[in-house]
Amino acid sequence: MIDGQKVVVVMPAYNAAQTLERTVAEVPALVDEIILVDDSSSDGTAEVARGLGLHTLVHPRNRGYGGNQKTCYLAALERGADIVVMVHPDYQYTPKLVPALAHCVASGLYDVALGSRILGGGSLKGGMPAYKYVANRFLTLAENLLLGEKLSEYHTGYRAFSRRVLLTLPLQENDDGFVFDNQMLVQAVHFGFKIAEVTCPTKYFPEASSIGFAKSVRYGMGVLGAAAQFRLARWGLAKPGFLSDEGRKLV
Repeated sequence: MIDGQKVVVVMPAYNAAQTLERTVAEVPALVDEIILVDDSSSDGTAEVARGLGLHTLVHPRNRGYGGNQKTCYLAALERGADIVVMVHPDYQYTPKLVPALAHCVASGLYDVALGSRILGGGSLKGGMPAYKYVANRFLTLAENLLLGEKLSEYHTGYRAFSRRVLLTLPLQENDDGFVFDNQMLVQAVHFGFKIAEVTCPTKYFPEASSIGFAKSVRYGMGVLGAAAQFRLARWGLAKPGFLSDEGRKLV
């Protein structure tokens, strides 16, 4: 807890049994609760999570990365979270930086905080494939131009949100796949929320989840599509549902 604000870590999980215990071991003591949503894994992820004492939810069928996050955030809101930090259970991002992200939000200065792999310049040393690094830089440049922002990257999976953000954004309008992450940040910019970045290391290894080349291409197209819809909406030429005040929210 930070200044009376409940801090909840959410973990969207899929086949994370091998790395979950290592990840949970690094979650700092200021975290009040950890919620794990198992997206119909086949490796006993839910059993490991329950053994670690996590509040565990299981999808009877695979809903995708975005669908998993929707369940994560709804559960966190229902359990009274004031600050929600998403941590991947594959140990790609160290939970040791949860306090830094959470404090950015708790301060009231920012509504969203991102763990950036790019700011520290160590993403390639951490094992990020070269094609992903190049794609990250290109997509980030395009998005900054279209959104009018100056973020170092939009593609990190390490994020913290205030309760108000999660109640305001029409997250049910977003895709259930990987582009959900990007749509969420586009929504945050559209609705006027302030975004902070904290440099963070990252690790790429066999047990860490990662999308393949084909899915990466589809993700890239979705990213550009979301940013383009934002710009068209600002010009009054489109009214995309995921940027609408009347869009479907989590609650």
